[in-house]
Amino acid sequence: MTERIIQTHDDVAEGVAHLTAICPRMAHAYAQTGPLPLRRKPDGFAELLSAIVSQQVSTASAAAIWGRMKTAALTGPRKIKWASDDDLRAVGLSRQKIRYARALSDAGINFRALRDVPTDDVIATLTQVPGIGTWTAEIYAMFSLGRADVFAPGDLALQEAARLLYDLPERPRDRALRVMATAWSPWRSVAARQLWAYYRVAKQREGIR
Repeated sequence: MTERIIQTHDDVAEGVAHLTAICPRMAHAYAQTGPLPLRRKPDGFAELLSAIVSQQVSTASAAAIWGRMKTAALTGPRKIKWASDDDLRAVGLSRQKIRYARALSDAGINFRALRDVPTDDVIATLTQVPGIGTWTAEIYAMFSLGRADVFAPGDLALQEAARLLYDLPERPRDRALRVMATAWSPWRSVAARQLWAYYRVAKQREGIR
């Protein structure tokens, strides 16, 4: 695999330099936000299990459930397989999330091997698991694997940030934003970081509907 990996703040800065050079709107956004975060996360089973736990609940609720799971040592694939449904319900997992957690533990994904395969294959592998959609797989590739040229066009904050930054009449939907993001290659992950940062600034400044 020859895809660029974001490992340091210098890598992010290199992506910013490229984006601000090719796009005045990105340069404007960067002037508003300043340096962008690295946002690297660990890879592996626990990171995806945590993503499943976080689905459709508040950040605080997800943190509480995940805290209970860590205390109960229920963050590894074998522990999930061995746990009873009652054990998993006791830490706060719904029936659906128990099914998703078991599906992930049964998938037998070689997470170390994923580090060395193309992003499209990473996403294809992960989205075969019930409970892991395209957005989750793209975020995993972006932050857990550090892929420099992956985007998550289904993200509502990215859609809204693009609307504001590019003065669009409405939020671009998934397909339209995916096409739009091709202009930011080979640094689409940095473009995503920029748009998220700009969204936060814009939200503080004028409110987001």
